[in-house]
Amino acid sequence: MPAMPAMPFLSTLLTLDATARLRLRAVALALFAGVVIAGSIPGARASVGVWVTGLVLHGCTYGFLTALWYLGSAGGAAARAAKAVLAIALMGAFDELVQSFLPYRSGDIRDWLIDITAALLASGVLAVCTLKAAPARLP
Repeated sequence: MPAMPAMPFLSTLLTLDATARLRLRAVALALFAGVVIAGSIPGARASVGVWVTGLVLHGCTYGFLTALWYLGSAGGAAARAAKAVLAIALMGAFDELVQSFLPYRSGDIRDWLIDITAALLASGVLAVCTLKAAPARLP
């Protein structure tokens, strides 16, 4: 009986073709646009704040976006992690910039730092998993 890879599902996600990787990045951008638009609706953030703190909201949202960007990138673990963290840093900065122009919102550097921290944690976990599960060559 042939040996099974340690993490077959992750191995599959790490070896997607270029079109599938592009689609993952497109989904990440579409979801990010939804986050910015939803965050621009007056009272929307306050309504969500009843159920979840800003730390959890930013951490989970940007952690998930990081995972999509990481899996949608090509290269080794370090290259994918760097691309994902850079993309999330830019997305988070743009989100806070948009908020700074809204009279009922305010951009906050702490939110951006939470976004980057979530990106570093998510890409770090994915990089470790990549190194454990990856075949010899990744696209």
